[in-house]
Amino acid sequence: MEKKCLFPMLGGFLHGGDYNPEQWLDRPDILEKDIEMMKKAGVNSATLGVFSWSMYEPVEGEYHFDWLKNIMDNLYANGIYTVLATPSGARPAWLDEKYPEAMRVDWYGIKNHHGIRHNHCMSSPIYRDKVSNIIHELAKNVGDHKGLVMWHISNELSGECYCPLCVKRFQKYLANKFDNDINKLNHAWWNIFWSHNYNNFEQIEPPYVNGEKSSMGLDLEWKRFTTWNMNDYMKHEINIVKKLTPSIPVTTNFMQLFGGLDYRVMAKELDVISWDSYPMLHNDYETFTETMQNNSFDHAVMRSMKKDKPFMLMESAPGTVNWHQFNKLKRPGIHSLFSMQAVACGSDTVQYFQWRKGRGSFEQYHGAVVDHLGTDDTRIFKEVAELGASLKKISKVAGTIIKAKTALLFDWDNRWSIDNVKALGGESKKYEKVCCDIYKEFLKLGVEMDVIASDDDFMEYDVVIAPMLYMLRQGVSEQMRAFVEKGGQLLATYLTGYVDEDQLCYLGGFPGDGLKELFGVISEEIDTLYPTDVNGVLFTDGSEGVVRDYAEVLRVEGVDILGTYKDDYYKDMPAVTSKNTGKGTAYYVGARLDMMKMSEIFKQMLEKAGIKIKELPEGIEYHKRSADGEQYEFYLNISEQRRVIEDVSGVNMLTGQRIEGKLELGRYETAVIA
Repeated sequence: MEKKCLFPMLGGFLHGGDYNPEQWLDRPDILEKDIEMMKKAGVNSATLGVFSWSMYEPVEGEYHFDWLKNIMDNLYANGIYTVLATPSGARPAWLDEKYPEAMRVDWYGIKNHHGIRHNHCMSSPIYRDKVSNIIHELAKNVGDHKGLVMWHISNELSGECYCPLCVKRFQKYLANKFDNDINKLNHAWWNIFWSHNYNNFEQIEPPYVNGEKSSMGLDLEWKRFTTWNMNDYMKHEINIVKKLTPSIPVTTNFMQLFGGLDYRVMAKELDVISWDSYPMLHNDYETFTETMQNNSFDHAVMRSMKKDKPFMLMESAPGTVNWHQFNKLKRPGIHSLFSMQAVACGSDTVQYFQWRKGRGSFEQYHGAVVDHLGTDDTRIFKEVAELGASLKKISKVAGTIIKAKTALLFDWDNRWSIDNVKALGGESKKYEKVCCDIYKEFLKLGVEMDVIASDDDFMEYDVVIAPMLYMLRQGVSEQMRAFVEKGGQLLATYLTGYVDEDQLCYLGGFPGDGLKELFGVISEEIDTLYPTDVNGVLFTDGSEGVVRDYAEVLRVEGVDILGTYKDDYYKDMPAVTSKNTGKGTAYYVGARLDMMKMSEIFKQMLEKAGIKIKELPEGIEYHKRSADGEQYEFYLNISEQRRVIEDVSGVNMLTGQRIEGKLELGRYETAVIA
C-alpha cells in the first residue's frame, strides 16, 4: 500500500483548528499575537470563514475580502496553511428578510424565523443561487492563494425541511423510486392497513409530527430522502469549488453517529472524511477507558468510509465544550492521549474548535487553545504545544493507513428501521451500543476492525460480524453466502433479516432472503425481557453465558448447537449455533449474550481465520498504521494505572528509546513504535 499524505506540503500532520480573526479585526495586536502563539504551539493550519458570510457580504452584492486575503497572507508567510470553509452554515439577516423561502419549515409545518445555524431550505433555488454567488466571489478572490490546502464545505450539515418545495421534491423522489406507480408504493408500504392507500403521489405528505406517524415505510423513506436532499445540496457546493479550483480537495465535517443523515451516502462525494469528536470525558456513568474505547469506535466508523487514505479529526476541544449537560474539563495529560488516539486510528490531523475564545455570544465559553486570559502560559496552551512537538516527532506516520481483516456491518437505515419498529423494547434496542460493544471486544484482543455498510464489498475480510441486521438490503444475503463459501467466518445475531428495504416482513421464516438456509435457523419468536429478567446459555464445553433483553426461540436444521437456553419455557432449546458452508462457517447467536462470552466466540472465529490475537494488558489500546513497507504501532494507556506490554520491538518515536521486550506506559501515556 502506497502512502497517501493528505497534506504533503506540511511534511507530516496538519495541526490547527477553527480561527475567527474577523472577530478581532479591531485588535491588530491580538492578530499579531495569534500568529506568534500558533508557531509556538506547533500549529500549521487554520480553518477560516466557517461563519463569515455577513463579513464577506454585509449587504447583498457588496463584497469584502481584503481582510481575508490579509489574514491568509500573514498566516502563509509564517508557515501556516488555510482550510477555507464555504460560509453557508449560517445566513446573514438580509438574505432571510428578502428571500423568506430560503428559511426552513419545521415538522409542524411552521416556517422558522431568522437565527441559529443551518436554518436554510436545501431545496430552495434562491438559496442555492445566493450560495453559488458567495462561493464564486470567495474563489475568485482567494481560490488561487498559495496557502489554501482544502475546502471545508459548509459546517456540520444537519436538519430537515418540511416546506412546500421540499414536499414537492419528496413526492418526485418517491415517484422516481417507485416507477411512477402509486400502487407499487402502496404495496411496499402496506398502505392497505388502516385504509392508508394513496391515489397519487401528490397526496403524500412527509411525516409531520401532527400528521402521518404510523407508516414505517413513509418514515424510513423520508429519512432517506433527507439524506438524498442534503447530499444533493452538498454536491451543489462541491461542484462549484471543483469547477473553480479543481486541484483543491474538499471535505465536510461529520458529527459522530449523527442520526439525521446517512453519512455513507455523503462520503462518496468527498475527497477526505473528516469529523468532530466531542465525547463526554470523565463522566459518571462509565469508566474513562470505556469512553475512550467508544471514541475509538467512532473513529473506525469514519475511517472505514474511505479505507485507502487517512481521515481528518476536524474539531475537538482542547479543554471543555459549552453544550454538554455537564461541561467538564479535560484532565491533565488527556489532551495528548485523546489526540494520539485519533492519529492511531488513522487521522492525519488534529484540529480544534477553537483557536481563541470569543468575547460574546453562544460559544464564548467553548474551549479553545487561547483562553480569555490571552497568554501562552496556561495549562491547556502548554499541552497543545507539547502535542504539536509530538506530532513533528512522528511525522513519518502521516499518509499511512490501517489495514483490517475483520469488519462489522453497521447501516444507518437499519438503525432507523430498528428505532422505528413497533416491537421489542422501547429503550432496550440499543443497536448502536451493541455494535460499539462488539467493536470494543475486538479492540481488547488487539485486532483492528473496520465498520462498513452491509452492501459494501466485504469479500476482502476474513471475519465479518453482522449484529441486529434487521433490514436486509438487496444483494446482502447473496454476498454473505459467497463470503462464507470462500472461507469467511460470519456471525449474525437475533433480529437478523426480518424485513426488506421497504420494511415488509419476509415470509417463510426469519432470517429471510435465503439466510435461514445459510445459518440453518428459523426464529419462530423473539422474547423481550424486562431489565430484571435474566436467562442464560449453557455451552457444550460446560461454560455459561448471561442473556438479557432479547432471546429468540429457534428451530434449527443441519447445524452444530454450541449452546442452549438455561431457563424459561425454551430451556434446552438452541441459542447459539454454527453451520459450515463451503470453506467457511456461519454462526448465529439468537440472544443478547454478555460480551465476555461473545468474545470467546470471536476468538474461535479469529483462530479459524488465522488472525493472530495480540495479548494486551487491560486498558491498553493498540493500533497499527502502515504503507510503503513502513509499519508503526501505537500503544495507548487509556487506564488509570501503569501498564507493562510484552513482546514489543522497535524505536519509540516519541522518546527515541529502543524497546526490546517490555514496554512500560504510565497513566494516559502513549508510545509510537517504528
